[in-house]
Formats: sequence, C-alpha cells, structure tokens
Amino acid sequence: MKTSISTRLFLAVLSTALFVALAMGVADSWSFARGFLGYLNELAVARMESVEPRFVEHYRQQGDWASVRGNPETWFELTRPDDDAEWPPEARPMPVSDLTGAVFRISLLDERGRLVMGFAEVGADAVRQPLQLDGRTVGWLAMTPFQSVTEVGGQRLLRNQLQASLSIGALAVLLAALIAWWVARRLLAPVRRVAAATHRLAAGDYGERVAVDSRDEVGQLARDFNRLAHTLERNEQMRRAFMTDVSHELRTPLSVLRGELEALEDGVRRLDGESLHSLQTEVAMLGQLVDDLYELSLADVGALTYRKSALDVAEQLRIAVAMFRERLAERRIDLELQLPERPLPVFADAGRLQQLFGNLLENSLRYTHAGGRLRIVAQEAAEAVSIDFLDSAPGVDERHLPRLFERFYRGEASRSRTSGGAGLGLAICLSIVEAHGGSLSARPSPLGGLWLNIALPRGAH
Repeated sequence: MKTSISTRLFLAVLSTALFVALAMGVADSWSFARGFLGYLNELAVARMESVEPRFVEHYRQQGDWASVRGNPETWFELTRPDDDAEWPPEARPMPVSDLTGAVFRISLLDERGRLVMGFAEVGADAVRQPLQLDGRTVGWLAMTPFQSVTEVGGQRLLRNQLQASLSIGALAVLLAALIAWWVARRLLAPVRRVAAATHRLAAGDYGERVAVDSRDEVGQLARDFNRLAHTLERNEQMRRAFMTDVSHELRTPLSVLRGELEALEDGVRRLDGESLHSLQTEVAMLGQLVDDLYELSLADVGALTYRKSALDVAEQLRIAVAMFRERLAERRIDLELQLPERPLPVFADAGRLQQLFGNLLENSLRYTHAGGRLRIVAQEAAEAVSIDFLDSAPGVDERHLPRLFERFYRGEASRSRTSGGAGLGLAICLSIVEAHGGSLSARPSPLGGLWLNIALPRGAH
C-alpha cells in the first residue's frame, strides 16, 4: 500500500519524539538514581572524615578502644556533630548527612580491621579511613555506602522524579504529534496540490494553475509551477500557431502553382513569358519560405555558421543600401543615409550583416507607403555601435511591438502575403543580432512608421 509523504513525515516526527522522550526518561532515572546515591555517599564520607580527629584524640587519651566497645554513650560522643558556637545546644541543626542515616553506617575497626563499634555489616565496598597516631595506624573508620534507595522518603523522591520525567516525556510526545500533524496538514497541503497539478500538467492540461497563499519556499514552488505551466501553455499555442502558419504559407504558393499548371495543361492559359514569370514568382516565394524556416531551425540549435572579422558597419550599410536603392526609387521612397566620416568598427560576419540589413530594408520596402521616407542612421554609442532604421507610415500599434520578432507574426491580420511576407524576416534578424552579442528593439518612429534599433558591440578596426 502506497504511503503518502504526509503520513511518512508524521510517523517520522512522532517516532523521533517518542524515542527521545523514552531515552530522556531512562537516562534521567539512571542519572538521578546514580547521582542521588552518589550525593548521599559523599555526604556520609564527609561526615566520617569530620569526626576522625575526635577518634584519634580519644585513643591518645585511653590508649585503646576498650572504652568504646559496647558503650553507646561514648560512641555517641565520638560521632556527634561538631559544635557550632553560633547555635545553642538545644537548637543546633543536625547535619544533612545524619538526616540520610550516615551516622548509623559508620563503623570503628581496630588496627587489625576487627569491628569495635557501629554498623556491623562492613563489606568490601565500604570506604575506609585510617586513624593514625604518631605515624602508627591505631584503627579504621569505615562508611558503608548506599547501594540503592531503600528508605521510604528516598523511594518516594525517586518515584516522583520518574513520574515527572515520564509526564514531561508524554507531554513532549503529544506536542510533537500535534506539530507533526500540523506540518503534515498545513505545510504539505500546498505540496500535494502542486503534485496533483503537475500530474494534470503532464497529462496535457496546460491551463492548470496552483493558488499561491504564502511567501515561503512552498509558495515559491507554486509560483514556479505557474510560470512553467504558463510557458508550456504559450509554447503549445505557439506550436499550433506555427503549424497552422507553416501549412498556410506553404499551401498558398502550392495552390497557385497547381492552378497555373492545370490552366496550362487544360489549354486555358498559354505557356508564355507571363505565365512562366508567375510560376517563377511562386516558386521563389516558396523557396524563400523554406530557406527562412531552415535558417531559424539552425539558429534554434546554434548551428548557424559565423565567420567573424573586424569590419566597418558603415561600409556594410553602404553596400546593402546600394542593392535596394533602385527598388526604393521605384516606390518613390526617399532614402536618407546618415553615416559618420570615421569608421564604425565591429567584430562580425559580413555575410550575416548583409542578410540582416537586407531583411530590414525589405521590411521597410514592403510596409512603407509609396512616396514615404526611410532614414538610416549609424553612430557610436558608449560600448556599442547603434544603427537605426526609421520609416514613415503606416505605423505599428504599440501593443504589437513586443511581438514583432515572433515567427509568422504580423502586426495586422488584414495584411496580405504580398505586402507582409511570411512574417519570418524580423525573427531571423533577431537571431543574427543576438548571435553577435547585440540587441534589436522596436518603437514608434517619429516619421510615422516603425523605428528599429540595432546595438552591436564595438570591435577593433
């Protein structure tokens, strides 16, 4: 059976808290018991050491231990607490060690280790302190340690301590369970929503979105998912539009060719120069479309070849303009070329620059009304060479400007193929400029048409 991440997280946190609580209880009980007994034994040994001088002095006066043997009064005098001048005899406090029964576990042994007086069960684990007089051992004081808590008060204290530890451990486990439940339900709920949305996205539902209700990492995950879904949805729309546009652009010249050939075959139209020119025009348009698609496919995979060298942009512009000057004159488009006297050095591919300028000139030639103007300005700017193409009416609505460089995009759907082309020229221009490390932007022209600006990094000349 598949276990959800929420269940696994809950069990992991709960089991960890339970283990820590149990370990804490066991360690606390062991530490308390050992520490409690050790504390009692340390007090007892200190109590025994405090009366050692009194036993030595008694032996000095009596010469033996006979007066102590079987004499409780003498034994009490020797083992009683030290006098404290600050306290009257009737109010003198009893040492803490005596409260734990240390005075009842003291034993007096003679020099041979035989019991004289005190606790009779002197074992091998008893703490022995020699009684020395003039460098000679005259006896031993022994303190039998606690091995376990046996008296009622100690047992009650130990039991209370254990109960307190277990209560704290149980409370910690309960708190950990609540935290684990909250984490599993509250924090992982958005993750589950993202996981479910991802499953639907993988199934092809590109319109899927996830609600973002936090600013933490989970919220960032949801925002990234939404951006991914938006990108996939847009790419899918572009793919479908691309296929539609390609099929349309290919169908139109093929339909014209088919119609022309059928007319020739049926004898409706004669095979003369006019019909051949019409066929050549459609074949050229079809070939140009295929060439443009091939160029863009190479640009997408970075396979376009560039043979860059130091060259003068101004000279490349003069060459490109010279090729279009006659066609511009036929449409009565006034050409204004503004170039500086000094060279404009860049490091670029001369052939690709000619393709770039040719596409831009072709774009102005197609769109600019007859009798209009085209201004080309090239100049140095900061770290780049700036080239501006400004033409006259008709213009492009500002809402269409960001999409001018998309493939098959035309600013106006009403424009025909004859005037608008396939909509690939500016996309190819953008790929060429970006391959040279530059930028291409569009804005409204002060002449009433479109203003295209190219910025190319400066290079050595």
